[in-house]
Amino acid sequence: MPFPDIDPVIFSIGPFALRWYALAYIAGLVLGWRHVRRIAAEPPTSVDPVKVDDFLVWATFGVILGGRLGYVLFYKPAFYFANPMEILYVWQGGMAFHGGFLGIVVATLLFCRKHKISAPAFGDTIACAAPIGLFFGRIANFINGELYGRVTDASIGVVFPHGGPAPRHPSQLYEAVLEGLVLYVIMYLLRRFTGIRQSPGALCGVFLVGYGIARFTVEFFRQPDAHLGFLFAGATMGQLLSLPMVLAGILVILLARRAAR
Repeated sequence: MPFPDIDPVIFSIGPFALRWYALAYIAGLVLGWRHVRRIAAEPPTSVDPVKVDDFLVWATFGVILGGRLGYVLFYKPAFYFANPMEILYVWQGGMAFHGGFLGIVVATLLFCRKHKISAPAFGDTIACAAPIGLFFGRIANFINGELYGRVTDASIGVVFPHGGPAPRHPSQLYEAVLEGLVLYVIMYLLRRFTGIRQSPGALCGVFLVGYGIARFTVEFFRQPDAHLGFLFAGATMGQLLSLPMVLAGILVILLARRAAR
């Protein structure tokens, strides 16, 4: 089927243009902040909502700086080292989840240290909200017609503007469902109906495992970056970066359960 006729720019006034890509980040941060604000007040975290309001600024810088630097270092280091000013052109796209994840981890650790908050417990609340941002981000990728999938003859295939004449998997939507909706539901059910929060840090581990599995799976349908292609043993960069997340998530869960005992 043809690609939906959606302009990446919502509206523009002179040199200012509001893009769906930017709006997705704003929506993910704001809705995630409201979600964290609500559940962080519950035991065992019990964080003052005012401090959560302060954390929004930390999270914004962590996601944007980490996401951009992650893309620069993981995906196009040679290009950006040769054109360093291009690093600042974030409106042209080019954000890496794994970099954004590391950025939010650093921001969370520094924030918790400053305010003397339990990092594992507060990190659990962040992990529960993270799928919200992932969902909106992947929808924005689809609107931009970027990060599309491999060629397919399935009826769900989409002819992307920059993907040639052949229909391709809408892998951005696959990721929106798995990394966003499905992972959010899993995190919600575990937090709401089990005692997992009595093991601070365990939900962080579940998020790492869940995202890593979802991303690794979708990479079988997603077109590898042209300048990278397939790497070690036919794996993509996304898969190579996701495997350590799964292993780290399992380790975090085991350590959290051990500490709780």
